[in-house]
Amino acid sequence: MMDVGRHPRIELMTNAVLEDVTGYVGNFKARIRKKPRYVDEDQCTTCGDCVAVCPVVVPDEFQMGLSSRRAIYIPFPQAVPSAYVVSAEDCLGRNPIACGKCIESCEKKCINFDQEDALIDIDIGAIIVATGMDIYDPTALDEYGYTRFVNVVTSLEFERLISTGGALGGHLGRPSDKKRPLRIGYVQCVGSRTQDPDRGNPYCSNICCMNSIKGAQYLIDNYPDTDVTIFYTDIRAFGKGFEELLMRTRGHGVRYLRGLPGEVREDPHSKNLWVTVENTTEKRLEKCEFDMLVLAVGAVPAVDTEFVRQMVSLSKSPGGFLKEAHAKLRPVDTPTKGVYIAGAAESPKDVRESVTQASAASSRASILLQKNHFAVEAITAVVYEEPCTRCGQCANVCPYGAIAWEKKQIPQIISAACAGCGTCAAECKFGAIEMRHFSDQAIYAQIEAILEENCQEKIVTFACNWCSYAGADTAGLSRMAYPPHAFIIRTMCSGRVHPEFVWYAFQKGAPVVLVSGCHYVDCHYIDANRSTVRRIDGLWDKLIKMGIRPERLMLEWCSAAEGGRWQTIMQEAEKKRQSVTSEEIELTRAELSKVRVPRPRNPKPADENSAAQFHCHRCDQLWDGRFNVEWERICPNCRSNSVHWLRPSH
Repeated sequence: MMDVGRHPRIELMTNAVLEDVTGYVGNFKARIRKKPRYVDEDQCTTCGDCVAVCPVVVPDEFQMGLSSRRAIYIPFPQAVPSAYVVSAEDCLGRNPIACGKCIESCEKKCINFDQEDALIDIDIGAIIVATGMDIYDPTALDEYGYTRFVNVVTSLEFERLISTGGALGGHLGRPSDKKRPLRIGYVQCVGSRTQDPDRGNPYCSNICCMNSIKGAQYLIDNYPDTDVTIFYTDIRAFGKGFEELLMRTRGHGVRYLRGLPGEVREDPHSKNLWVTVENTTEKRLEKCEFDMLVLAVGAVPAVDTEFVRQMVSLSKSPGGFLKEAHAKLRPVDTPTKGVYIAGAAESPKDVRESVTQASAASSRASILLQKNHFAVEAITAVVYEEPCTRCGQCANVCPYGAIAWEKKQIPQIISAACAGCGTCAAECKFGAIEMRHFSDQAIYAQIEAILEENCQEKIVTFACNWCSYAGADTAGLSRMAYPPHAFIIRTMCSGRVHPEFVWYAFQKGAPVVLVSGCHYVDCHYIDANRSTVRRIDGLWDKLIKMGIRPERLMLEWCSAAEGGRWQTIMQEAEKKRQSVTSEEIELTRAELSKVRVPRPRNPKPADENSAAQFHCHRCDQLWDGRFNVEWERICPNCRSNSVHWLRPSH
């Protein structure tokens, strides 16, 4: 932090919070609220005269409440800037001034209670999110006695106890009587690797095992007569030098007992702890006595992670940490262009891994900032003014905030922010949005081509480009056999599937329609597949009301690596296809013909018989013609009828 504070090209804003982020890659705008320190950091010499006269004593957060601080204090020894700060919540000298002793004692006159919050707006080209992590609160696991016994501490509290800058000045002592403990026990996986949400999180917190082993080695090196026991289910010592450290502690007498304590009791006189545990290796119940018990608590996302995630439109993992764009190919990128992640914001990490990822994120950001132009894929959305009703629904469902909209205004697509998922086009009920290369008419033409002949033997399948379509490729490359009746229409996201596509497929005679995409919590486009679920739920309800079996519309999730999962989906779809009779298909077509009329969903020109542009899917021919009631349905090049109207010709 000292190097960062001194660097001429780095502006370090302390005691500040991020309030809002708007814009897109290369043109972000951030609003920061800089809170008052009530101390002039440039004039303060940290003499400590103000601390000596401050009458307020509160628990020190940095020392995990094991020691106290004053209302005017330095947050931690290496804080930058090296100046005191007044805690507005604890100080007695504000609103109204009831104390003011620190002001009187300061010779430099650095303290000023008239300072106010300052709002700072800055322009940003790229963002790196490094919100860090917090530790799990073991209060819910009362069998360990954390809330009842003073000598039961967390691993972070133990770190502060043995630190030279800690509450005891580097002298090991237990909290109850400050005496040096001779028998110390560690309990692993506290708040981690559990399927019970009331007892913790299902993921491994990565750092707990090595933190305990490091603590055990410290005790052996500095207090050789200390007996250390580590209770564990599995020791995960992956990483450079970690296995060697594990072996070294074993060789120096640290006992590793496979099994987690089931009960902890305290001796009321000596304050020692009696731990009952099942030794699963030797298959017997043991009782152990300790002077202190250390709980190796797991990691949880930082408090501000969710707030920042929503602000810059990021994905999150089931554990609540931020999710990268691709675990192997883009480990620091996010779905939002120009935003990167580093450190424990992505998952629990130790210092070495955090530094590595921070270096990668800064490199990615610097590559972006050195460009004069930013290229985007030509699959973005286009809004046409004529049919647009200015309802703003497209802006509400866009997972990237790439649609700028105000009341009674035409929505504007920000191409640099648009990822081409197509959720907005599927949400629009008036056909005012077209997706480049994935237009409505292109999809309608594919449906027509699939069901043109032997429709009863076809399964119309909409597959997400990133997961289910790639999963089908994986199944093929792995030579997994499955029924060949599925005809895939590739879309960038399952959120691109408009309900009209499904109705059109059923009206053309499809026995089964399958919509498939990324897993619900693993969407490539942040949360676009939530819209898929909402639309499919609505379609199922309408199918039931119309007397059509809802099982004929399938919604399945499949990742790119799950070739076997795709094989299973195809087998299930084939069973449903075989259960649909030709009479049922005809009844469905007749029922839909009563209530639904197929129509092109591209925006039409203001007046018919006007200039328009047409496209042939078979020979990829483009030509200008006249838009009229009958259209120009025959391609002048290949004479096919796979023609659709694109847009007004200018």
